[in-house]
Amino acid sequence: MARIAGVNIPTNKRVIIALTYIHGIGRKTAVDIATKLGIDQSRRIQDLSDAEVLQIRETIDADLTVEGDLRRNTAMNIKRLMDLACYRGLRHRKGLPVRGQRTHTNARTRKGKAKAIAGKKK
Repeated sequence: MARIAGVNIPTNKRVIIALTYIHGIGRKTAVDIATKLGIDQSRRIQDLSDAEVLQIRETIDADLTVEGDLRRNTAMNIKRLMDLACYRGLRHRKGLPVRGQRTHTNARTRKGKAKAIAGKKK
């Protein structure tokens, strides 16, 4: 099992798919990494040599913000908005949709399970 950026990469998957297991790397970035290093996209992780895995690891470390750093960066950005008490920050604080979606109906993912309102029944 190869370990890149603190993540165990599945060995029996193709290089492009396996790299997407790292938080912050999608299909496009994985394809870009493979073409930059000259690795065939159809190859499996188990077929790569140690030198190639090392090349991938060094490329990711040098060029990209991934895993813990990316999560920390995102959390700090949200915290900054909340500390500023701007509109987006207040929406984050209240647990409501941030990007202008309606909340009269829907928005259950952000708001959580519907709560019953007492005294509504007649």
